Amino acid sequence: MAERMKAQVFYEPLKMQLEERDKPEIAPHEILVEVKSVGICGSDVAYYFGDSPLETPDGKGPLVLGHEFSGVVAEVGAMVAEAKLFSPGERVVLDPVQYCNACEICKRGYVNLCENKDVLGVSADGGFAGYCKSHYTGVHRIPEGVSFEHAALTEPLACATYGVQNMKISPGNFCVVIGAGAIGLMMLQLVKSSGAGKAVLVDILDYRLELGKELGADEVINTGDSSSPYFVEDLRKKIEEMTGGKFADRVITPTGSVDAMETALAIAGRRSIIVYFGLPGATDKIKVPALDSIFWDKTIRFSWLAPFTWPTALQALAAGLVKVDQLVTHKYALKDLERALGEVKERKGNVVKAVVTVSE
Repeated sequence: MAERMKAQVFYEPLKMQLEERDKPEIAPHEILVEVKSVGICGSDVAYYFGDSPLETPDGKGPLVLGHEFSGVVAEVGAMVAEAKLFSPGERVVLDPVQYCNACEICKRGYVNLCENKDVLGVSADGGFAGYCKSHYTGVHRIPEGVSFEHAALTEPLACATYGVQNMKISPGNFCVVIGAGAIGLMMLQLVKSSGAGKAVLVDILDYRLELGKELGADEVINTGDSSSPYFVEDLRKKIEEMTGGKFADRVITPTGSVDAMETALAIAGRRSIIVYFGLPGATDKIKVPALDSIFWDKTIRFSWLAPFTWPTALQALAAGLVKVDQLVTHKYALKDLERALGEVKERKGNVVKAVVTVSE
């Protein structure tokens, strides 16, 4: 008789059920992981409340959500064992984007754009369960000294790492991060450790900006709340004043707001690089002042997922270059996942990042 496990199974918007399921069986190239901690992503909230379809064939469940997670190797497939790649008992995190590693796109090195990929928690069962299986190439060891809870944030940190790498920061650059959610706060720390001369954090919520100050922001600006002590009505004018008319060297937008994306372009200076990271709506459009952008030789980059950044992200965690302890503001048990998703959506208790403990 197959071993059983608990799993939160998502069926359709606002319908999720804690069930007992058979523990997954693995193929020779796969690894079975006992899940320890899972981060709640904004996309998990969007799936649950029906704001975004899954990447299953019909866009619907049943599916186990959760793509930010850590755990312990429980079983290894025959091929993995023969190659001595991983062993039961090792502490690991899983890259949920399971590239095929065989198509023409993958062979060019564009694995984040693989058209044959599966994504744990999005198109295949993910981490809100006792166990989850993965292709062995998606498994990474957790460095000593990094807890399961903190390791669960590796996936967003790996994405943030790729975004900041795309900024190509030079020592002394004036950098602006627009959006102070969990990923924006990770980016802030990566920007600082990459050599930025000044890092400015922009948001519309003071509690996030206050945390940004603790994590190294040189200046924080609130563009949405006129009662805030950090309120600035005209961000472009403020950045112009701060830089003596030169504007920002680098700007990144860990937000899907089109206004923020257009503002990023407006505050960027000569030979600047602007990285668009957050996800806007499917029909949203960005207006680009074409001639001004050409005259100032600006570069716009788009950043998607986390190709080849997982080792770097894990090293940054282990070295303390990115502190995530202050980001984890809310913790839940697996049985309380539906409540957790609602409270994250409502930003209850000034949530920054919520983590679900599946097993101790």
